Amino acid sequence: MRISRAMGAAAWALAAGALAGCGDDGASGAGRVEFTTWGEDYIEQEIPAADLEDGWSIQYQKFLFVLRNVTVADRDGNVGARMEGSVLFDHTKAGPKPVVTFDDLDAKPWESVSYEIGPADADTALDGATEDDRALMIDAGASVHIEATARKGDVEKRLDWTFSRATRYADCKGEKAGKETDGVLVTNGGTDTVELTIHGDHFFYDDLQAATAARRFAPIAAADADDDGAVTLEELAAVRLVAIDEGTYGTGSAGNVNDLGAFVTALSRTLGHFRGEGECVSVDP
Repeated sequence: MRISRAMGAAAWALAAGALAGCGDDGASGAGRVEFTTWGEDYIEQEIPAADLEDGWSIQYQKFLFVLRNVTVADRDGNVGARMEGSVLFDHTKAGPKPVVTFDDLDAKPWESVSYEIGPADADTALDGATEDDRALMIDAGASVHIEATARKGDVEKRLDWTFSRATRYADCKGEKAGKETDGVLVTNGGTDTVELTIHGDHFFYDDLQAATAARRFAPIAAADADDDGAVTLEELAAVRLVAIDEGTYGTGSAGNVNDLGAFVTALSRTLGHFRGEGECVSVDP
């Protein structure tokens, strides 16, 4: 089996054309899976005031994260393919971005698909991100780094947040052709194209687990203790969840999440989705 690392747009197009004829390699047949990633309009454009409970809007200037270990396996744990290396993306750059293509997979359901967001290293490839971005991520041991500006009227608050904890998104499932599907389905001579969707609005949810969680920014804005316009994770850590009047700020079964800094850090591990709104289980790698 041949595995293609993430590549530039031109090389991706050439590879797709060259591989279009791949097909039957035996009685069971074979096909391929193409993984892409996208941050949706919320990251590329903005989270508009109409989509937050308290009238703030939020625009990202950087949304850096490292994808690695995309893995396709069957229900019995037999691994068909695993991504080598890692790629640093900046999802403020427009459009879906190629992650990895697996060729010559047996034509059958591969129900167990997972991927990781984890720290960068010197060999991490770049897509939309710069050499300086990679240096920033390596120096901080970072998995995710965001820079954003929130606005309400003539008030602005800046965010410059870095998160180091790695997360594995396992047992991914999502809608394919109108049907909830576990993992991927490889058909003989066919291609299953799968989007690993990153949800940038999750940083502003007011509940870690409830489906009814609302997006809010006012408690984050209020955490700017020195009123310098920049809200740091250290300032968030000084805000006890029980002291927040707006929203629920529920933690569900999560332990040791008592302040707003720990809460936002926990939210940073919920960014990864599958085929748009599809879900994965967030676990330690």
